[in-house]
Amino acid sequence: MRKFETGGTSMNYGFKMLAIAAAVSTFGVGGVRAQSGELVLYCSANEDWCRAMAESFERETDIAVLMTRKSSGETYAQIRAEEGQPRGDVWWGGTGDPHLQAAQEGLSAEYRSPMLEELNDWAVRQAETANYRTVGIYAGGLGFGYNSDLVTENPPACWADLLDERFVDDIQVANPNSSGTAYTLLATVVQLMGEDEAFEFLAQLHNNVSQYTQSGSAPIRAAATGETAIGIVFMHDAVAQTVQGAPIVAVAPCEGTGYEVGSMSIIEGGPNPDNARIWYDWALTPEAQEIGATANAFQVPS
Repeated sequence: MRKFETGGTSMNYGFKMLAIAAAVSTFGVGGVRAQSGELVLYCSANEDWCRAMAESFERETDIAVLMTRKSSGETYAQIRAEEGQPRGDVWWGGTGDPHLQAAQEGLSAEYRSPMLEELNDWAVRQAETANYRTVGIYAGGLGFGYNSDLVTENPPACWADLLDERFVDDIQVANPNSSGTAYTLLATVVQLMGEDEAFEFLAQLHNNVSQYTQSGSAPIRAAATGETAIGIVFMHDAVAQTVQGAPIVAVAPCEGTGYEVGSMSIIEGGPNPDNARIWYDWALTPEAQEIGATANAFQVPS
């Protein structure tokens, strides 16, 4: 998790992210040759994006994809539990910190894709930090979104605004035990406020939280349906709800915020290592990275 400063309203930021994601298509490689067999994919991005990636890869390679979608924390726990007898081949998507932890523990395999030289610097730094046991595939800023039908006056613009007593039991956020999104929130407020003030902030925020969800994007889906007023999420998830017609306003908090580097890793000792490397290279192509926008996933591609 890294910090960047923001200010003002967030819809401009959210739609900038959307525009960047839609526009990135300038680097390229040749087509993927036909293969056979299967690939066991653990996916921690949103389910529609996971499914679209798997289906596109199957069409292009004739490799059958067995896909399971879980949050970053759940997937990391599963890979760790399967150490020595891994069942998965590739872990694609989700916040970068659990990927880095898996790399440090030797749960992911070293692989230097020929696509590395085509990637943004921040994606390559993720690979270098992990000794090439993971790589950055997208970036996304943390923030929150609110339902404008439910919050009609003095909408929140800052982290501090979320402590307002009018939002008691009207905020949802993910559980840091299962979600990389929530872990990024913890790291963000500690960096912004210092440890003592950050944990005081989180204690006060708890009074307004109605539910700690398992999935990082679930809070904004709840806000979109009116189940809650505010969801703390990565801003691209809020933008996705707006694009689909929900009355959601995305907010980049005025104090500043943090961001994720979504990552991809090959699982050490997985059953189909050759197909894992084929997926890895393919997933870094511009054609594969453009799939996100078709599934309303508006992260910034690597």
